[in-house]
Amino acid sequence: MPTATKKAPGASSKHTNTEEEMDPRPVYERSYDREQKKLSGKVALITGGDSGIGRAVAVHYAREGAEVAIIYYKEDEDAKKTAALIEEKGKKALLIAADIGNESECQSAVKDVLGRFGKIDIIVNNAGVQHPQKSIEDISEDQLEETFRTNIFSQFFIVKAALPHLPKGSAIINTASVTAYRGSGGLLDYSSTKGAIVAFTRSLAQSLAEKGIRVNAVAPGPIWTPLITSTFPDEKIETFGKDTLLKRPGQPAEVAPCYVFLASEDASYMTGQVLHPNGGSIVNT
Repeated sequence: MPTATKKAPGASSKHTNTEEEMDPRPVYERSYDREQKKLSGKVALITGGDSGIGRAVAVHYAREGAEVAIIYYKEDEDAKKTAALIEEKGKKALLIAADIGNESECQSAVKDVLGRFGKIDIIVNNAGVQHPQKSIEDISEDQLEETFRTNIFSQFFIVKAALPHLPKGSAIINTASVTAYRGSGGLLDYSSTKGAIVAFTRSLAQSLAEKGIRVNAVAPGPIWTPLITSTFPDEKIETFGKDTLLKRPGQPAEVAPCYVFLASEDASYMTGQVLHPNGGSIVNT
């Protein structure tokens, strides 16, 4: 099969509609080893990796050959379960309890990962909180600050701390939300942070392109996680996700493959983009 050359596409001086005569030739297939896992030799750092989407991503990454460090807040038992699932896949797990809304704790967490694994190749900024309120008048200053610190400040802090250690070819993947595109009257502060994450993703992609670091995001729709059952009232939980085209909430396992794709060489020509596993909602991207 043809391989990539140092000559840039478009350098050919010959007008032709035949691939064989193009110089350089297009690369129509990359080497493919069925035994080679997509993330072999990689080290991933996942915030909010103890449960829900974060746990699913951790398990999928381990299945694809990555060692995994997860940062979580207080859910020790959930975190231990995730670590056990990673280790069942034959990979190493590192658990770090930290408040990622605090920059110094993010710096310490990154040092812990480097101390254990010696490098970081993949960052998944996934941790998030939400506090439903009927009106903006019900959102206190403390709630507003907590939501922004956890959901978007932390992404700045983690990337800032890790950036000096990220090699060319690294991937950063941020968890946004369908609410960034369609809004949510009952989740004003949460949806605002998710909109900020989309802008952060696009801007960071531009900032890091020259370093060979790709930055993308995933914007899930209604996904069945502890974030839902811990924050919504019973009547909302009973109907959760049933307004999608697929008439049900998604499962974390249906979202995690997006993170695998974006972290792997399969997504080598994608940066500044957002994937939308949302059950069929059409959003403006």
